[in-house]
Amino acid sequence: MKNHNRGVLIVISGPSGAGKGTICKALLEKNPNLFISVSATTRKPRLGEEDGVNYYFLTKEEFLDRIASDDFLEFAEVYGNYYGTPKSTVEEMLEKGWDVILEIDIQGALRVKENAKDGVFIFILPPSMEELKQRIIKRGSETQESLMTRFKAAYQEINYVSKYNYAVVNDTVGEAVRKIESIIQAEKCRVDRIKEKILDSKEGLIHEQLYD
Repeated sequence: MKNHNRGVLIVISGPSGAGKGTICKALLEKNPNLFISVSATTRKPRLGEEDGVNYYFLTKEEFLDRIASDDFLEFAEVYGNYYGTPKSTVEEMLEKGWDVILEIDIQGALRVKENAKDGVFIFILPPSMEELKQRIIKRGSETQESLMTRFKAAYQEINYVSKYNYAVVNDTVGEAVRKIESIIQAEKCRVDRIKEKILDSKEGLIHEQLYD
């Protein structure tokens, strides 16, 4: 039997500098019913990082075993280390009624889309490319060469917006959060998502009319 109280899977991605992380943090602070998925990785923990909080830190053998067990919604190898989204954790939280956020890159989001047909895919856009450039510059961690590389990548990444269900322009964090909250509420009312609940309600009403 389908769980009528199942949560909604929300996948958020967009170009570097668009503000995805800040938006997700603000969403979690405002909405205690949201759960942000923690990725798994084979890289070593950095100073101050905690297992199960920042990442699930796995050995390469553990990670490969979980790939073989089909326990990732998506995974990739980046500079010799594996990164992935654990399927079992996401599924468990959704079944408990939690709305789950995945903040992942665009390629990962497209792989999740193949495995999670009922997911909601939201693309975060900057107000303008000039604003995006200024946000990256303000980080102060980029050389001129790496800045241009990131900026060119962002131009390419924005082409993927048509693969998503929704696009939210991050003019201000508060307004972007409000729009995403509205999207989540609208998704919870979609007929194709709750049709079995509607049918059960209809059958219950008919039963009451027959036996009143």
